[in-house]
Amino acid sequence: MVRINDILDTILEYNSEAELHIVERAYIYSAQVHDGQMRLSGEPYLSHPLAVAFILAKMKLDVESIAAGILHDVIEDTHATKADIERLFGHNIAHIVEGVTKLSKLTLSDKVARQAESLRKMILAMADDIRVVLIKLADRLHNMRTLNYHNPERQISIARETLDIYAPIAARLGIFWLKQELEDVSFFYSMPEEYKKIDTLVNKARDEKEAYVKEVMEKLQEKLSLEGIEADIKGRFKQHYSIYHKMLSQNLEFNQVYDLIAFRIILEKKAQCYEVMGIIHDMWKPIHYKFKDYIGVPKQNGYQSLHTTVIGPHGERVEIQLRTKDMDEIAESGIAAHWSYKEGARIDEKTGKTFAWLRNLVDNQKESTDPDEFLENVRIDLYPDEIYVFTPDGEIKTLPKGATPVDFAYMIHTKIGDQCVGAKVNDKMVPLNYKLETGNSVSIITAKDHHPTPDWLNFVVTVKARSKIRHWINAQEKERSISLGREMCEKLFRKKGYNFNAMVKSGELDSIADSFSFKVVDDLIAHVGFGQITPLQLFHKVVPDDEKDREQEKKGDKLSAILDKLIGKNRKRKKNSGGIVVKGIDDILVKFSKCCNPLPGDEITGFITQGQGVTVHRKGCINTLQMASERKIDVEWSDDYKDSYPARIRIRATDRTGFLADVAMTINKSGANIINAQTETSEFGAVKSYFTISVSSIEQLEKVMNELRRVKHVNDVKRIDTTE
Repeated sequence: MVRINDILDTILEYNSEAELHIVERAYIYSAQVHDGQMRLSGEPYLSHPLAVAFILAKMKLDVESIAAGILHDVIEDTHATKADIERLFGHNIAHIVEGVTKLSKLTLSDKVARQAESLRKMILAMADDIRVVLIKLADRLHNMRTLNYHNPERQISIARETLDIYAPIAARLGIFWLKQELEDVSFFYSMPEEYKKIDTLVNKARDEKEAYVKEVMEKLQEKLSLEGIEADIKGRFKQHYSIYHKMLSQNLEFNQVYDLIAFRIILEKKAQCYEVMGIIHDMWKPIHYKFKDYIGVPKQNGYQSLHTTVIGPHGERVEIQLRTKDMDEIAESGIAAHWSYKEGARIDEKTGKTFAWLRNLVDNQKESTDPDEFLENVRIDLYPDEIYVFTPDGEIKTLPKGATPVDFAYMIHTKIGDQCVGAKVNDKMVPLNYKLETGNSVSIITAKDHHPTPDWLNFVVTVKARSKIRHWINAQEKERSISLGREMCEKLFRKKGYNFNAMVKSGELDSIADSFSFKVVDDLIAHVGFGQITPLQLFHKVVPDDEKDREQEKKGDKLSAILDKLIGKNRKRKKNSGGIVVKGIDDILVKFSKCCNPLPGDEITGFITQGQGVTVHRKGCINTLQMASERKIDVEWSDDYKDSYPARIRIRATDRTGFLADVAMTINKSGANIINAQTETSEFGAVKSYFTISVSSIEQLEKVMNELRRVKHVNDVKRIDTTE
């Protein structure tokens, strides 16, 4: 168990003038309010906040952060209040502790919504006070270090959440030692069989490579000494999760991962990094496309280094990183090395510009109300594989890998993006879906009468471009739906002897719009145009005593006519299309999306497609993010569905004799039918199998998946979309 003196001594190592009394008082108070509480390990609960504070001290944070780390659970887990903390420790510490507490309180039951809300809170907390998130990361790290006291199901759940949320945030903040430990511990608990295989292979390789590591380091040291250059040279093995992820993403066998070992050379001055790189390239032949200059063009989180890969002794590839001591500290500590809160001082302007992406991250998410869209946008922002391109004036712009000229145009200005008609890369015309590469010089050609098109959504990768294109498309869809809705309402109201336009102008419909939860009448009319509200429904709100038409509405005749107009006269008429009811009508053409394969029991949503009826998707399907919200229509499962539906699942397992036979038998015994099967086995025995099976409902699918999880050597069973 960490002692308070361990924390105080660590603080004094990097700040001899620190006001330690704040930390000591926080320790005493935390010990009092947590008295009698125990952790699952059997240790006093106080051991956890002390461990968190010790991690923060190792990160060289200020005393306010460390005191807040000791107090981070008191509001949530004891009788203490924010007012108590503010009275005893001041506004700053109380604000931080409250921020950490808010991150812990997530009451949503839906997993996707809960994950989205967790990320949203983390992003807002980062923009408000980065120390809140640094404490939360330290809190998660200690919880991962003591995860062995939880049951296996809880271990897997916490480990996966850590891989999905906390490790990417640590990486985005540049705290790579923290990111790597979170990933490796999560890997150990979430995929134990794969971890064991990688661990065995790495340890075997380590024994074989030790002599090689020593040889490379000696040759480098000898050469640099001859040149009169002092350097600290280190050799390290790639982390387990990084190896596994590389093998999986690039479909490699273990012996094909050539960069198991990376060498790091720490120097005094920036100029020496380039000098030593030249010396190394003179010693061993460089691989030209593996050279990266992150000193001249730093990553957005402040990371700086030269990366080069050479053909070293015995013809083996050697990856080498060169950086100064300051760069090395930033590379390890990231934002924690920048964020200096001496006696409550705020971040300086230079560092603020370095981490301007935080503000952009917040700005990009402001209008995201759908959890799935939000998660997709944050995934893009948190997992940036970056490229660096130049404006015509020579200014460097950072974009995600795969970015196109349209992404570049929207990064410059929304108006330039909207009016983009062409692009030149290195003075040559390229298509708008051209994938930019580091070093490209990009210029955009615009036209005043040009506008975005929906197909741009198929190739843009930045959040800003996606959101601006969607905004323009939705605005156009709304204009068309207002025009159609107004025409439909005018006809119906005229037939009933009323003047619809006069009612709108008089303000008579303002209260009606409010009753439908719309701010303005145009929004109400737009929803009529898209078939989400019928003209007859609107009429009965205005003239509620027309019983004859109310009966017609129940029968659905009017809505059917509306959908005829929206979707096309040639739509098929069949009862209960696939077990789906559209707004109470069961004679509309219904198609199930092949991307997400909805099943009875899934939450579903429908989208009107001109001439093709209604397409049904699972709520949260990634493809629905590209569709205009006005096209959405309410759908539900009918009570008497009897069909079978396809579902796609992925099974991760460790290979053994008879494995596939057992899986097939389990699926058949569960009453499901196998439509399609694919499987692949890696060199280290990891099996990844994909099955498309026919089931009657989500309940049957869950039963099949639960049975499969009981099959020997199965590590994970997951329902997936066709895009995965």
